[in-house]
Amino acid sequence: MSRNHRVFWCAVIGTGFFLTGFVDAREPKSKATLGDRMMQSYLAAETEKIEAEFLPMVRSRADFESMRGRLKREYMDMLGLWPVPSKTPLHAVTTSRLDQGDYQVENIHFQSIPGLYVTGNLYRPARLNPGEKHPAVLYVCGHSTRGRNGNKTAYQDHGIWFAQHGYVCLIIDTLQMGEIAAIHHGTYREQRWWWHSRGYTSAGVECWNGVRALDYLAARPDVDVQRMAVTGISGGGAATFWIAAADDRVRVAVPVSGMADLQSYVTDRVVDGHCDCMFLYNTYRWHWSTIAALLCPRPMLFMNSNNDAIFPMDANERVINRLERLYAFYGAGDRVDSVVSIGGHAYRRDLRASAFRFINTYLQNDSSEVRDSESGLAPDGGENPRIALESLRVFPEDNDIPTDQINTRVDELFVPQADVTLPGRGEFESWKRNLLKKLKQYTFRDWPNIDGLEPVRSSQKGWMLESTEQHIWAASKAIRDRGTDKLWIWVLNPEEADVAEIPEWAESVIGDEDVLLFAPRGVGPTAWERRNPPNTVERSLALIGRTVDTGRVLDVCVAVARRAGESGKQIGLMGRAEAGIVAAYASLLMPKVHSIVVSDPPSTHLPSPRFSEGGPHLLNVTRVLDIPEALGMLAPRKLILLGGDSVFQRTHKIYQLSGFADSLDWSP
Repeated sequence: MSRNHRVFWCAVIGTGFFLTGFVDAREPKSKATLGDRMMQSYLAAETEKIEAEFLPMVRSRADFESMRGRLKREYMDMLGLWPVPSKTPLHAVTTSRLDQGDYQVENIHFQSIPGLYVTGNLYRPARLNPGEKHPAVLYVCGHSTRGRNGNKTAYQDHGIWFAQHGYVCLIIDTLQMGEIAAIHHGTYREQRWWWHSRGYTSAGVECWNGVRALDYLAARPDVDVQRMAVTGISGGGAATFWIAAADDRVRVAVPVSGMADLQSYVTDRVVDGHCDCMFLYNTYRWHWSTIAALLCPRPMLFMNSNNDAIFPMDANERVINRLERLYAFYGAGDRVDSVVSIGGHAYRRDLRASAFRFINTYLQNDSSEVRDSESGLAPDGGENPRIALESLRVFPEDNDIPTDQINTRVDELFVPQADVTLPGRGEFESWKRNLLKKLKQYTFRDWPNIDGLEPVRSSQKGWMLESTEQHIWAASKAIRDRGTDKLWIWVLNPEEADVAEIPEWAESVIGDEDVLLFAPRGVGPTAWERRNPPNTVERSLALIGRTVDTGRVLDVCVAVARRAGESGKQIGLMGRAEAGIVAAYASLLMPKVHSIVVSDPPSTHLPSPRFSEGGPHLLNVTRVLDIPEALGMLAPRKLILLGGDSVFQRTHKIYQLSGFADSLDWSP
């Protein structure tokens, strides 16, 4: 370890708490299939590519400062917070107060956006002199289950200690475990894969709630806005990073067990032990430690435990070493430090004392040793809290919960979706170019170059396997080969892997022309094991800026490029439901596709009556457009839609505006 690390080898039993949905990432797995081996090799290779170097272009403070503005925008974008939301009125309300002798507690709520209620307990010194301003600490919570009382009540000991030592401390509930319980685990266990399409992650909500909590603190007459810190453990440790990276008003950050790196999350599958609130969608394929780099050169204490299964020490050492090198460019190596405690994923005396001392040092100019770090704990060590949990409720009764709350459906509302204006007469080509540019920025970013990609081929159970990118295989087989001038590539859904005959819907439009079955990654021979939770592969892909379906679009593109080059035939694509839309997006990216047939098309990437999970799941896609616009962009090529609801009138209108209305054949 570097000389800056302060390591406290102490095995004192600390305050315990619960991890929601914890899965041991290193538990024995069942016998791996071809698909399992394929995806683990792919994920490891992509992770190595992304994290090969940490900020390689940065060789000085000036280098990093020249990048900071761009990095900040990309960071906010990956949380679903760019453009930055409007700071609407907080409508802060104090619902009750508790006099605890040497400190007081205010039960408060505010709205981070209209209808999104944040509930919290504010701890402050009992005596406030007129005009006196105190340093403030925003405490963000981990996954502690306290039911209707909110998880803020599990960390009251921290609020008590800070208030007894001259701070104003606001502890806020998380979205999932607050008084108005909502959802964090959308992709972990709830099958809300449309979160990927929408660009929504619960981490974005936790970040924004924290930023608005700082607004609340800054507006209080008893808070010194120049002296504000943020801290928390586990989910709160991650939120500490989210908030401090987003808001420079955070002068000091103390994340406890809050960050690893992609090698840990993805290659070592530690993602399995984490809630969705721990992750952003890595659209720009960042080295993960770049998130922490945005705090530089502000004081930060990076804390962990040596036996923490979900924040392993090898990752901890990699992260702190990277940060120390960056801080050194600022001559601020003394502002970033690390504390490691002996034990598992929990607080202990040494961690608490170190966190309090670090915050005292930078907010109260007091670096003396903290000897009473346990003063906020109950005498029995925490089994019976000092303050009854029910008395810390902001909404005492269920009927006190505001009827206009959007907490329980914030995932449907939080990230603004594209409002695509249709092209005017003569504007179709420029309109299409603009949307395609955005798709390549947000959804199909940093794709491998498929030109001249030499296939590696083998066979398995009647399928021909071929490589489509490093470590990835797709499968195909000819179902009709009559030597015609046109080849239809039929893109399959997972449930169609065993088909043997061309379906009636296809026969009606393709006639006697040749047909090739195409099973992209995860379909048929390359299917991998899925366990819900934790959906390892699907969630890991988002951490490297991909989804399963964006990969399938790439597979189809490669198949088109190869067949067009090898056979010289006209290439058509067809598919049913989600696979049909995958084929359509591949066609957008591959002008060589002559015509497209989509049967039973979903009307949106988001949930709908016929497709409850939405589909297909393409990263950030509805921030750019939705399925009707994507299909309209295929003009002037032949598009045959078999089925679909009235929303495809919009596709029809786009074809009209392109001047090629006759190229769309739509049978509702």
